Amino acid sequence: MIEIFNLKNIMILLGAFICSALVGRLVLPQLKRLNAGQSIRDDGPSSHLVKEGTPTMGGIIFLLTLCLGIPVFGLLNIEGLLLIFSTLAFGLVGFFDDYIKVVKKRNLGFTALQKLLCQIIIAFVLVFVQSKSKELSTEIIVPFIQSRWDLGAFYIPFIIFVVVGTVNSVNLTDGLDGLSSSITITVAIFFALAAHALNHPTIGSFALLLVGSLAGFLVYNKYPAKVFMGDTGSLALGGAVAAMAVLLQLPLLLPLAGGIYFMETLSVILQVLSFKLTGKRIFLMSPLHHHYEQKGWHEKKVVKAFVLTSILLCVLAYLFLIYGVVR
Repeated sequence: MIEIFNLKNIMILLGAFICSALVGRLVLPQLKRLNAGQSIRDDGPSSHLVKEGTPTMGGIIFLLTLCLGIPVFGLLNIEGLLLIFSTLAFGLVGFFDDYIKVVKKRNLGFTALQKLLCQIIIAFVLVFVQSKSKELSTEIIVPFIQSRWDLGAFYIPFIIFVVVGTVNSVNLTDGLDGLSSSITITVAIFFALAAHALNHPTIGSFALLLVGSLAGFLVYNKYPAKVFMGDTGSLALGGAVAAMAVLLQLPLLLPLAGGIYFMETLSVILQVLSFKLTGKRIFLMSPLHHHYEQKGWHEKKVVKAFVLTSILLCVLAYLFLIYGVVR
């Protein structure tokens, strides 16, 4: 594990952090000038009303850093290109949605169906290119039984489901200052360690580039946030996380390492089903982070608890990987 912290990777972490923090100083005034302020939902927590007008679309900050870092650190092989494609393509969907709603001041951006179709197309391109590349495998690792499965004809639809589900799960997690960015830092560290263990240096370097970029973004996104990442950032992060899991053949470990994302999604699904079937709600509010806010937790406490949980889940996922696959 110590070998991952070599000079190159330390430079990636520090360089991405400094670059992201500097880019933030340049981008934030531009977002304010565009009047790209966040609208707060009427049915959300009342404590969030003070955030009305906070600049959004801040995901541009770490996306610009990633775009600079990919060529600078020599990550332009097939893995690096697919990683940045997935990140930027999903981020672009989020950007157009944010731009329509926030800058053009239209209440609705993309419809849910339009957004879903865009996500499916991007996921298909990702998995199609991967499946046709001689350098990349389409098997998936089953760490619990120390095996690898070739899903054959089911591989493409399965991976599309994983990618689209992950992207939307990360999107749902972006509801508190610093929550999605902090959770994704812990998940990206897991993927950096997993990539090192599985001998995928490009993916490991990309994961560390993402960690540094998000750490720099947190300078502005931590409580009280000066900027929100918006769909521009949250969909991009979902694309990055999903692509790392797919290229490392670890989609079956993703629900564990990214457990917070999936608990947030499950809380929304259960809430909707319960209300439609019984007329009663399971949670005080969904996604899950709002439930704890309604119970009286300060959002800083919610973020700390969720990040700690994410760290524990990532440690558990790494142990499954090391003792179930590598050995």
